[in-house]
Amino acid sequence: MNFVKEQVLLTEVQTNLVELEGLIAHQINNDWSNPNLVTTELGDVLDGILLGITIGEQLGTLSNADKKTLLSLYSKFNYYPNDELYRFVDVTDEDKRNFEKLREMLREVGLGLGITISGNMDYFIKQAQELDRKIQSSLNQ
Repeated sequence: MNFVKEQVLLTEVQTNLVELEGLIAHQINNDWSNPNLVTTELGDVLDGILLGITIGEQLGTLSNADKKTLLSLYSKFNYYPNDELYRFVDVTDEDKRNFEKLREMLREVGLGLGITISGNMDYFIKQAQELDRKIQSSLNQ
């Protein structure tokens, strides 16, 4: 049961965070020609976090500390524009700058294209905690 929860979180959250970092880099390199690629992927990250929490709770394998970390990260990601079903959000220049900062933070915690990703759940939770702290610090500026 624990394996199932970990696979969901690693696949639906960790992998999507890596893809998010890569899409932000792609948009930077292409002068933000299609910013909704980023906002759509962020929506996938948010969905993955909720799915991971739900499955972990249903299986009884998600610790309170891990749930707190994931919920905090979820709330921080909601500060960024993300798409809703059948509706793309408008992405401002400030949003683009914030996404570029997010990309830096993702890479700093070891979540990005070309970075070796650990399949260890404890390691991923530590990355999530560090990312949560970095985003909070960025939001406070």
